[in-house]
Amino acid sequence: MQNVTLYTSSHCPYCVKAKNILQAQNVSWTEIDVTDDMAARTAMVVKAGGRRTVPQVFIGKTHVGGADDLEALVKAGGLAALLNQLTD
Repeated sequence: MQNVTLYTSSHCPYCVKAKNILQAQNVSWTEIDVTDDMAARTAMVVKAGGRRTVPQVFIGKTHVGGADDLEALVKAGGLAALLNQLTD
């Protein structure tokens, strides 16, 4: 199963939404809080192709996007397929 990484910041309602979506799907994740960590924030922006908002969700090496993108992926039935992709 692919690892899920969630870049977040404190007091972010969309971050809470993304966590709730993952929790409802019984998916565990690694959370990286970029609130006061400029190095982590810079790494997130680079990894996310310039996107600066949080959350940023990654499944394995695949950039899903934010909470709304994650929600759309779940509704389209694509979450399980991404989680179960073979790793390189």
